[in-house]
Parts: sequence; structure tokens; C-alpha cells
Amino acid sequence: MSEIRLYATPPHECSYLKDKIATTVFVDPDADLDADSYRRLSEYGFRRSGNHFYRPNCDDCNACVSVRVPVFQFSPNRSQRRCIKRNQDLQVRVLHQLSLERHYGLYQRYIEQRHQDGDMYPPSRAQFVSFLAAAHPSTRFYEFCDDSDRVLAVAVADELEDHISAVYTFYDPDEQARSLGTFCVLFQIQRCQQLLMRSLYLGYWVEDCRKMSYKTDYQPLEFLNQTGWQRQKP
Repeated sequence: MSEIRLYATPPHECSYLKDKIATTVFVDPDADLDADSYRRLSEYGFRRSGNHFYRPNCDDCNACVSVRVPVFQFSPNRSQRRCIKRNQDLQVRVLHQLSLERHYGLYQRYIEQRHQDGDMYPPSRAQFVSFLAAAHPSTRFYEFCDDSDRVLAVAVADELEDHISAVYTFYDPDEQARSLGTFCVLFQIQRCQQLLMRSLYLGYWVEDCRKMSYKTDYQPLEFLNQTGWQRQKP
């Protein structure tokens, strides 16, 4: 780990907070990271996007906080139990690769309808491949289908030695009643439990970013600070 080179980006507009300037640290893209190195990077708050591993490193802001769910202490609340019940009809497949023909259309509709103000708008096939389909050896794609084999959601995650790192989820924006985003997180918690993994890493929580607020719905939640992982919010 001590031999991994890190590079910082120039200051750029923050993706989460308006009027904030961010700096991101990236792992050397030529570094050959095995699963154990990736696991350790996750424990220090790094995330994967395509072939890149990164972490916010802003001089005057610590708003981006890595969070994880200790899955064997997790118990779904009433709303989450209802979500599970609503989606009992879905079939889940664990895939090792995505298909442009089968999955890109759903991704395109999701970005166009739910994230027009985000960095990934407008979507493109090249973006889809570089961001999601360019997988790490640990990557799994959880495909959620209805009885007619129509794909309603896809959750991208990396299955490491002792935890799963949730990378991205996209789903049918017309199926709001199913709460598919919630269901995909609940499935990944259950997947961790089945594989005897300790935690589900949910990425960054930003207190003042509305799009990140859902992560505190999964309790207990652990937050990474300068002294390690804690149950208290920073």
C-alpha cells in the first residue's frame, strides 16, 4: 500500500455542494491493484469509478464522509419491510458483465429522467461502458427482473473479502411505487449476510446534500473520521 502513487486533480466545481470547490485524489491508473489492495483502499474511504479509484481531498471542507452498514446489526424498519414485500415478485440474477443491448436503454432513461442536473447527463454508450461496464475482477451486476423478464433495475457492486462496495444503481424511473433504489440497497445488505461479509459500503454521505440523505435510512450506520469508523455522525 505504501508504494501506491496518488495524484491530485486541479480544483474543480463540487458535485455535491453548490459554490464549493473540490479536489480529488486518484490512485495511479497504472497501478495493479489486487483485491486485497482494493479492500484496504475502501477502508480508507476510496471509491471506484470505472477504472479509477478516488477520494475527495479538499483543503477547507470535510463534508464527504464515507459510510457503511454493519449488516449483521442491521434490521429493516417498517417502510423497508414494506418495500421488500412490494418487490417479492422480482427475480435477481448475479452477472459478471453488462450488455449494451439489454441494459443501456434502462440506464439512458434513468439518467435522462432522474439526473439531468448531474455530471453524467447527457448519457452516452461510451460513458456507460467506461463508468459501469469497465469492471474490476470483483465486480458483480445484480439484475432485477419482473415475471416477463423485463429489467427493472441493475445494481453494480464490488464483492471484496469482507465487504461489498456499492458502486452504482440505475432503475426504471416509471416504477416509483416499488422504491427500487431502496430495494437494491436492501438486497445488497442481504447479499452481504449470505456471503458472511461484515459491511456494505455505501460511498459518501454529505449532510447538506439532499441526494445523499437516504443513506442514513440504513441503521446502524458507521462513519469514517480521522480516528476510524464510528457510529456517531461527524
